[in-house]
Amino acid sequence: MAVRVWSGVSVVCLFLVPLLSARAVEEEGKENVLTLDNSNFSDTVANHNFIVVEFYAPWCGHCQRLAPEYERAASVLSSHDPPIILAKIDGSVDSNRELASNYKIQGFPTIKILRDGGKNIQDYRGPRDADGIVAYLKRQVGPASVEIKSAEDASNLIEGKKISIVGVFPEFAGQEYSNFINLAEKLRSDYDFGHTLDAKSLPRGGIVNKPTLRLFKPFDELFVDFQDFEVDSMEKFIAGSSIPIVTIFNKDPSNYEYVNKFFDNSNDKAMLFLNFTTAHDAFSTKYNDVAKLYKGKGISFLMGDVEASQNAFQYFGLKEDQVPLIIIQNTVGTKYLKSNVAPDQIEQWLKDYKDGKVLPFIRSEPIPEVNNEPVKVVVTNSLEDMVFKSGKNVLLEFYAPWCGHCQKLAPILEEVATSFEDDHDVMIAKLDATANDVPNETFDVQGFPTLYFRSASGNLLQYGGDRTKEDIISFIEKNRDKPEQKDSRSEESIKLDLTTPDSGKDEL
Repeated sequence: MAVRVWSGVSVVCLFLVPLLSARAVEEEGKENVLTLDNSNFSDTVANHNFIVVEFYAPWCGHCQRLAPEYERAASVLSSHDPPIILAKIDGSVDSNRELASNYKIQGFPTIKILRDGGKNIQDYRGPRDADGIVAYLKRQVGPASVEIKSAEDASNLIEGKKISIVGVFPEFAGQEYSNFINLAEKLRSDYDFGHTLDAKSLPRGGIVNKPTLRLFKPFDELFVDFQDFEVDSMEKFIAGSSIPIVTIFNKDPSNYEYVNKFFDNSNDKAMLFLNFTTAHDAFSTKYNDVAKLYKGKGISFLMGDVEASQNAFQYFGLKEDQVPLIIIQNTVGTKYLKSNVAPDQIEQWLKDYKDGKVLPFIRSEPIPEVNNEPVKVVVTNSLEDMVFKSGKNVLLEFYAPWCGHCQKLAPILEEVATSFEDDHDVMIAKLDATANDVPNETFDVQGFPTLYFRSASGNLLQYGGDRTKEDIISFIEKNRDKPEQKDSRSEESIKLDLTTPDSGKDEL
């Protein structure tokens, strides 16, 4: 999983980070992972039909744990025929930031599979241990869909804990088959694909009389068929069928794939957190029944074990004494919370939510009692007064305490704030976006640090310049509202000017 350096949309990594680990390995004398940067990245990618690139940050603990596994996998794959090249690039340094942005990197580590000289870009969705990386990438360089000729072939493809997709055809020709292969190529990094002429080779299969796409899954109804072979239709069907009615989040790694899919889908997200040891049986059946009522109605459901969800609690600003609790995050990030919920209350609370009767849950740190440092502390509950109603020109940093770039910027902002210490029309402020909700209808916080400037008259700008004291001060001076210049002369002298001839004129 990736460590999000972004505060926004997907929070799955924040759920999973405490569960990740890597085996200790002995250092290899030779580095088999190519090191890339902005000077050689494009040429290297262009010269390979298939190359795997990890975007990492040296300070990221998950990158550090992945590094020996990635290196070991690179060593094994260098002997593959043809060799499979693994590379890495530090996406956190300024010189590589544009590349990271171009590839839409939203967290570290992120691994991309680049095909056809970089023309085809896919996300790596496989394991993070060396053996898993090797097995996954070997499948990626083979055909997008493998032919199933026997029950043994089928069992090799269709494993009990993952989703597999099989196309059943009367012949390997025609538009349906062509569209299926195109789909397999497009989604090969997400699913294993197979095709067959005989449905009898498939587990849990029956008679198939026409071209059929069969999706096998380890939950709910175990398999489901589909006969519309338009690529977009198949893709939507797969996306909808790949999420359990209730996604389980605990310490079982086999569930991580479905937790990913839960957060990647575009529905509102209902999350029930409880102690699985003491409360699972009391809630499970009722919660599944409620989830079935809302299937296809824009809400996805997850049930999480408190023991596995500490980072989720930190992200949402929740406390264990609120458990059992249900929280909904809608598509624009607004949250709704019911603490100490009972099983019989869930259905009515969901109905009230859909009817617009539930008030949003706003996460905010306490407003500081003392706030006299040069860089002022803003929290969600003080944002309105300190930024929008202050009448000042405010530079506001959205930061994360663990972010290396934020730590580097902190002393620079202190210097900027000190330089404006005697200017009461300018304020430099910061908001911890990991502990406070950010109104995303106003601020687009896609990374840390993010800087916004709001002038005294209400103009809002995002700062995108260099992070130096001089550049930030120059930006503020250029965009601030100047205080009205008051005429220092007395009213009497002004009145005198209105009645006295201009002394600068020549008299005739």
